[in-house]
Amino acid sequence: MNLKVISFQVAESIDLKQFRTAFTVNVHYADTDELFYHMEAYKYLYVFKYGVVSFLGYNEIDTTSLLKLITSYCKNPIDQRLSDEFEIETNASSIRYGYNKLEIPQPDIEMIRLIMLNASQSVALDHYNQQTNLLLEETNYHTQALERKGKIDLGGVELKKYIGRTLNLKNKISANLYIFDSPEETWENETLNKLDIGLKKTFDLQSRFRTIQEGLQIVKDNLELFKDLLQYRNSVVLEWVIILLILVEVINVLLEKIFK
Repeated sequence: MNLKVISFQVAESIDLKQFRTAFTVNVHYADTDELFYHMEAYKYLYVFKYGVVSFLGYNEIDTTSLLKLITSYCKNPIDQRLSDEFEIETNASSIRYGYNKLEIPQPDIEMIRLIMLNASQSVALDHYNQQTNLLLEETNYHTQALERKGKIDLGGVELKKYIGRTLNLKNKISANLYIFDSPEETWENETLNKLDIGLKKTFDLQSRFRTIQEGLQIVKDNLELFKDLLQYRNSVVLEWVIILLILVEVINVLLEKIFK
């Protein structure tokens, strides 16, 4: 049997509590971060707090309909949705990994959930990588301006917003992605544990995660430099203001002596 997982990054976040209240079908697993629905045989829906929705066994019409419903519970929906597809072939003699493909024996629900989880983490990494690249582009723009002009065109408010965007992205990645952690179900099940390790390698999750972290560190290091330059610029301006005030006071004293 051939199955296909397709995952979408639809928003920055999804209100799972409200969605579960509205969508009251069979929930196999639920917590504050995830909702995993077993609709019927080989038909599953996985919804994540960090804005990813994953489908298995759905046709295009049903997928579109559910995405439209879920959008009502999204915060900051994404117009150009990122997506990823992953094929599963069942009835294999053993687990074998391929490019965007996995062969497994007769799957159970926990194997399906694990596959959809890793596929969803992959799409989330694409999303965060895209945001990191935007921050890097903005950083490069300011460093090039610094090279050309010897100064940065950033005010205090703009720099604070820039720092806020970077920290917010780092916090979201830390809170939502558990690339280096495995679900509790894998701890006592050797087959699930091996499957989880293999999927992480297939999706190259850890390497991609480190690339994002390194990109954010570059942005952070540049922000520290920009902040120091801005503080220096402000201190120079303050020094000139003080010098001018002293000069005005000296002129005032001289004028008073002259006219006396």
